[in-house]
Amino acid sequence: MYKSIETLLVEIPTIRPHKMAVATMQTQTLVLIKIVTEDGFTGWGEATTIGGLGYGDESPESVKTNIETYFAPLLKSLSGLNFAQTIQSIKRNINGNRFAKCAIQTALLDIQAQRLNLPLSEILGGRLRDSVPVLWVLASGNTEKDIAEAKKMIELKRHNVFKLKIGSRPVEEDVAHVLAIKQALGADISIRVDVNRAWSELEAVKGIQALQDGGVDLIEQPCAIENLDAMQRLTRRFDIAIMADESLNGPHSAYQIARNNGASVFAVKVAQSGGLIEGCEVGKIAKLAGIDLYGGTMLEGPVGTIASAHVFSTFDHLAYGTELFGPLLLTEEILKTPLQYQNYELVLPTVSGLGIELDLNKIDNLRRQ
Repeated sequence: MYKSIETLLVEIPTIRPHKMAVATMQTQTLVLIKIVTEDGFTGWGEATTIGGLGYGDESPESVKTNIETYFAPLLKSLSGLNFAQTIQSIKRNINGNRFAKCAIQTALLDIQAQRLNLPLSEILGGRLRDSVPVLWVLASGNTEKDIAEAKKMIELKRHNVFKLKIGSRPVEEDVAHVLAIKQALGADISIRVDVNRAWSELEAVKGIQALQDGGVDLIEQPCAIENLDAMQRLTRRFDIAIMADESLNGPHSAYQIARNNGASVFAVKVAQSGGLIEGCEVGKIAKLAGIDLYGGTMLEGPVGTIASAHVFSTFDHLAYGTELFGPLLLTEEILKTPLQYQNYELVLPTVSGLGIELDLNKIDNLRRQ
């Protein structure tokens, strides 16, 4: 059934340094999965991570090794199974490896949607919107540069909501940085912050109070992944939205966080959830629990970005929009027709599958040898 299963590491510089609490990125390594079937369909998936092993427990190198060593032989041994049975077999035989599983699942869903001649969103329950709002992340670490960058985005009508990466400096410095940007951009511009789990609970109490008083709209993952009790206390203590990100790694964790009132917003990331279907399940748990949704990113290139957009288009409500700006952070384009960003939103394709066509010559030139 499967003629070939290939993993490609593609190195692309970013347009500027992207500074986070866990790493500073100047190049992104896209992990692309290409599956070709015996009857001529080609499916693509992506398993891109952030900052090597600084962010999570999978890296580009581990994803490539594990797909080549374990996933590919298993897939090639399966015959006569439908999509659901194939995914079930992968889960039964391979533990962990959420990013790799997501990439494989995405490629198989891409193939399935092409077979049915439907956009991928239509086999995930059906899209409720044809585009998704996209914010921009300000992560140079320099206040004046960030203000100038934000004003340029507003002028170009590309983004009018901004998230700031903080957590690598003392709380007071980070708060001063954020509030200076908020003041410069004005009351009408929504500002959120991502602490990338860098604060202790005491630091979070101090920082969140100041940011709430300064008009910031949302605090993302202020505390450590495992410190769910602190997330619960912060969610109950403050009026500002507290968003779970790194602590949210699939439907089971979504249920636990929802049950314990550990967040008022979920950042849904399909790779972190273990797949597009699991991302949809996280969205359903949030809906049932009355938790708002936000479409997250692992700074994927266009493959993972548009796969995520297909998922997010099926959500009833996207109260906090999405951050599917990953391709805009890269200096090189790997699609024959770039993704369409307009009027602060990312437009979903209407053709079958993921709805994109990759430039194989460009990818070959950017591949890690």
